[in-house]
Amino acid sequence: MNKLFLYDYYRMTGKKWGVKGFFLLLLRYDLRYLYLIRQRKTKLRTFFALRAARKYGLEILSDNIGPGLYIGHAHNINVNPSTIIGKNCNLNKGCTLGKENRGKREGAPVLGDNVWVGTNSVVVGNIHIGNDVLIAPNAYVNFDVPEHSIVLGNPGKIIKRDNATDGYITNGV
Repeated sequence: MNKLFLYDYYRMTGKKWGVKGFFLLLLRYDLRYLYLIRQRKTKLRTFFALRAARKYGLEILSDNIGPGLYIGHAHNINVNPSTIIGKNCNLNKGCTLGKENRGKREGAPVLGDNVWVGTNSVVVGNIHIGNDVLIAPNAYVNFDVPEHSIVLGNPGKIIKRDNATDGYITNGV
């Protein structure tokens, strides 16, 4: 079993892998998708990833994802393949981590450790999101965010706060 998937499984369920884990893998499409993206690239992986993209709107094909990825309400989540995601990151329904194709922020975002990305929020461009950052639902972020911060609204407003993701990031690895 892939070690990164085992970390993801623990973040998603709060339990260590066992016999029940196998049955949960069969029942829950979000766990199956995490298992799929943690496998090495093959034509079969690509086929099933495209199928999941059509069925659930999950497009997370980056190989630069740290351990402990949590997908909350797994529908319509888009992550550019060039995006780098740190450990213990939460991605919620409708969020987009996208690439900017021109201008001074051309490129894809880099997320630090313990980042919570809220529902329908957009993080775009060659920007750096620090560790322990909470990006509120419906926020638009196209600027660098320092560590221990909360980002609210559109345009995004930064609020400094120690332990910004306390209570949001659970079962850390």
